[in-house]
Amino acid sequence: MSNDNTQALSDLGVSIWLDDLSRPLINGGDLQKLVDDKNVVGVTTNPTIFATALSDGSAYNEQVAQLAAKGATVDEAVFEITTQDVHNAAELLKPVYDATDGQDGRVSIEVDPGIARDADATAEMAEKLWAKVDQPNTMIKIPATLEGIPAIVKTLAAGISVNVTLIFSLERYREVMNAYLTGLEQAKENGHDLSKIRSVASFFVSRVDTEIDKRLDEIGSEEAKALKGKAGVANARLAYQAFEEVFSTPRWQTLADDGAHVQRPLWASTGVKDPAYPDTLYVVDLAVKDTVNTMPPKTLDAVADHGAVKGDQVTGHYADAAKVLDDLEKLGVSYADVVEVLENEGVDKFDKSWAELLGSVDSELKKAAEK
Repeated sequence: MSNDNTQALSDLGVSIWLDDLSRPLINGGDLQKLVDDKNVVGVTTNPTIFATALSDGSAYNEQVAQLAAKGATVDEAVFEITTQDVHNAAELLKPVYDATDGQDGRVSIEVDPGIARDADATAEMAEKLWAKVDQPNTMIKIPATLEGIPAIVKTLAAGISVNVTLIFSLERYREVMNAYLTGLEQAKENGHDLSKIRSVASFFVSRVDTEIDKRLDEIGSEEAKALKGKAGVANARLAYQAFEEVFSTPRWQTLADDGAHVQRPLWASTGVKDPAYPDTLYVVDLAVKDTVNTMPPKTLDAVADHGAVKGDQVTGHYADAAKVLDDLEKLGVSYADVVEVLENEGVDKFDKSWAELLGSVDSELKKAAEK
């Protein structure tokens, strides 16, 4: 039996993806249970998720021991471990992929964030990951840094499905959508079937509020306090307005006529950071068709328990959303500075998590080698 609240999201056209992955989640049946009971139709991963999974329990010991016996380097071991989890999760979600004609049933794996500022290395890593996982329902996550944009084009042009991650600004989001269209145009020239290529654009939400709320607290006025907790949702709503614009152009229609699918907005970072806000804020208030909401387990549980869906909460709110950003600028909160800080922090955070992941695997390899 599906949960009423998660079913309501699905009925509205929101795809629920789980922002979590581990071997016990796959092998123990819990992921399948989420598919059956809470309408989960996809999975996203990142370096932090893998670092947590590897440091928790003994699920990876056998594979680590085998890799140590082969003399695998840390980088090789991380590559083998993470791609196996993604392969297995993709296999589990294959029925969803088939039932939705490839729209969902997707599992995302990220390129090494340490190369996020190197377009060629990112594109090369994306192809390696795609080939290794070897499942049609995989998506390769590429950060939307300035250098990531050409890597996104190149990866799509090779016929590879892409989850563009770490998007904070409306300007960068438009660059990402343009990269998607350019990538599809090149994929067509390269002879790829456009109907087989899928993409989502991961627009981060809660981190926008965290950074802007901090600045509003420093201002301290009543006007500033009244704007707390509003920027994240407003920014995402304006992103959806941009999505509607881009995917109604003649340029897009030409690609759609050749079988291409829209690049859906994906609401990421949807766990509420401030306990003063409703824990379902970034799900219920961003419910609208043709979107993905990737939720950490805690947020998914909250939505299932008390996340009453109120229908489309986006398309009728563009003017209100624009006013929120205008009011912030009037108070001296620079949108341009906020999104730049968040992008740099996002890359740094994933880079640190990747370093932790490498350190954890290195330690486990050494232990296994000593046995």
